[in-house]
Amino acid sequence: MQCRLLRGLAGVLLTLLCMGLLSLRYRSSPSPQRVPDTPELSPPSPRPSELQLHDVFIAVKTTQAFHHSRLELLLNTWVSRTREQTFIFTDSPDESLQERLGSHLVVTNCSAEHSHPALSCKMAAEFDAFLTSGLRWFCHVDDDNYLNPRALLKLLKTFPQTRDIYVGRPSLNRPIHASEPQPHNRTRLVQFWFATGGAGFCINRKLALKMAPWASGSHFMDTSALIRLPDDCTVGYIVECKLGGHLQSCPLFHSHLETLQLLEAAQLPEQVSLPPLSPLPGYSLVPAAGGLMNPEPLVKDWAEALWLSLASQAALRARGRSSVCVLGWGSQSLAGPLRNEQAQDQDWMMTGAECISSPWEACCTVQDWGHK
Repeated sequence: MQCRLLRGLAGVLLTLLCMGLLSLRYRSSPSPQRVPDTPELSPPSPRPSELQLHDVFIAVKTTQAFHHSRLELLLNTWVSRTREQTFIFTDSPDESLQERLGSHLVVTNCSAEHSHPALSCKMAAEFDAFLTSGLRWFCHVDDDNYLNPRALLKLLKTFPQTRDIYVGRPSLNRPIHASEPQPHNRTRLVQFWFATGGAGFCINRKLALKMAPWASGSHFMDTSALIRLPDDCTVGYIVECKLGGHLQSCPLFHSHLETLQLLEAAQLPEQVSLPPLSPLPGYSLVPAAGGLMNPEPLVKDWAEALWLSLASQAALRARGRSSVCVLGWGSQSLAGPLRNEQAQDQDWMMTGAECISSPWEACCTVQDWGHK
């Protein structure tokens, strides 16, 4: 009996010992590793394509009084090479311009006056049209500016697309001051830089979208009225005071407030914009209108600015011969007809013609030229 009891106890103890060993073995065995979730790989965002001229929205501000005297020159020269992305903003309908430009002539409901509200009204129309266009850059110029499309594109390509860009040339050597209305009939003095509209300026879309609360629709005129300053100043105020941005000052823009005599002739083709200048005695300019030349020499200030834009300016002066610039013609199209000993069209004849090409226009020195 006693032996059976001992055997039973031994069996129980052996059973308990085996269960304990099995329990320890189970606990010490490594638990299966949890496979980490594979992160979803988003497709790489496509790199923005290289900036092209057709990515730039060029707005030209004008008024009815200058439709003929200024716009004709623009349409025959640089606008002829940027027609697809250039839009003319005016205050009055013009059937002739409408036929030539179609939807690229934008007739606003703005006043023809040269007042702060009228100027801001047109700038607001330009800004809204740009936002609607979906293009990557907004560039504004006045109707008496010569714009160099190649130099403009070269400049805009230098800016990183991830930054807010506001580029132009200030007309002052110091920030401008403005009184900003505050609650309880108080004002706050603010200062900021702005790019003068007379020289032209550009804003990329990234920044323009941020400007919209103060610059789109009627907001632009409201903002302009708030600080009592014109359109170009208002742009600078929005960028610097409302958004904390900064003007990128660029010396390649030029307005009527300066002179180009400080520039070397070789530097002229690198400039983005050129202002109107006073006529230079002894030089005649002839626009290309239909035929080889038009019998009416141009004596307008703006046309003289075009002539000064030529890289061959110094050479023309040095030759001491009569000089004729054919505006709106590229150097290739002039190479054939004007390098001959005698170049002529239906009404005009030049003898001893020698052309000097440039990236913008083309000029020829001649021994003699006149009506047949």
